[in-house]
Amino acid sequence: MKNSIILFLLSGLMFVASAQELKVKANSFTSDQNTGISVFSGDVNIIKGNDELNASKVTISVNKEKKPTKFVAVGSVSFTITTKDGAVYKGVAGKAIYLPSKREYYFYENVHLQQLNEKKEILGDEVVLKTTDGKAYAKGLKKEPVIMIFNIDEEKK
Repeated sequence: MKNSIILFLLSGLMFVASAQELKVKANSFTSDQNTGISVFSGDVNIIKGNDELNASKVTISVNKEKKPTKFVAVGSVSFTITTKDGAVYKGVAGKAIYLPSKREYYFYENVHLQQLNEKKEILGDEVVLKTTDGKAYAKGLKKEPVIMIFNIDEEKK
């Protein structure tokens, strides 16, 4: 069995506003209370409510009140996110940044984002997802455009 660290209610790593527990699981963990930075490495899995983030490494920054201000995930990033209005997104990226105060996700490097309940997909090199209003923005590479895929139900006559 992998030598994992399971951290329940890790000091300061709980979203007080939503009153949901943040569970972080990783193979290793380091923290610097002076800088407010914690680094989780190796098979990192973060769960909060219905949301899940997986990566090789996640760095979490907290403010003086020990509330998370920024999450940076790198290496084989995969995720499932539910927005305020109930839209469910699932995807992969090379890097992800989450800003809890804005409830915004920034995905970089070969992003593939699927909105499951609407059957929409976005492929690009930079995608922004705002979970409070369910808006997404995308940019393609210089050589590759953004690709959006929609399922359209057409009535047969």
